[in-house]
Amino acid sequence: MSGPSGTDAGAGGAGGTDDTGGEGPGGSGPGGSGGSARGVRLWFAPERVRAEGVTPDYRFSLANERTFLAWLRTALALIGGGFAVDQFLPHLAWGVRAGLALALLVAGVLCALRAVNHWVRCERAMRRGEDLPVSRFPVLLSLAVAVVAVMMVVVVLFGWEDS
Repeated sequence: MSGPSGTDAGAGGAGGTDDTGGEGPGGSGPGGSGGSARGVRLWFAPERVRAEGVTPDYRFSLANERTFLAWLRTALALIGGGFAVDQFLPHLAWGVRAGLALALLVAGVLCALRAVNHWVRCERAMRRGEDLPVSRFPVLLSLAVAVVAVMMVVVVLFGWEDS
């Protein structure tokens, strides 16, 4: 199968990428040695990512960047929602208000961190001619948002005012 750069997708080595940022047996992970600290350092050194493999078609790199920006917009929306719950629902019981707000804020932080991690992992995979990494994060984020939404429905229907 041909990767985005036209090279054999299986030529990059054994092992599939998992959603933790590392790779399975025989792989090297986003940090080159499977270490997450080195992978995080790549977030701040795009020239090191660029030096790997061959330059993919620019359309694929730009699509990867647009996906990164979409994840950042999602993170900002979650963070804004967390602040909105905290600031605009003062009559809600403190524990419920804080729980909803913190759930949204934490989801926003995780989403922002996942965005840059996924961007680096995808960019490296494209440059190496490997399959793009898969992740369970979208499912987990969807479940978290659904739980908060159900809690908000309960609040809207039953009140839950501070006594």
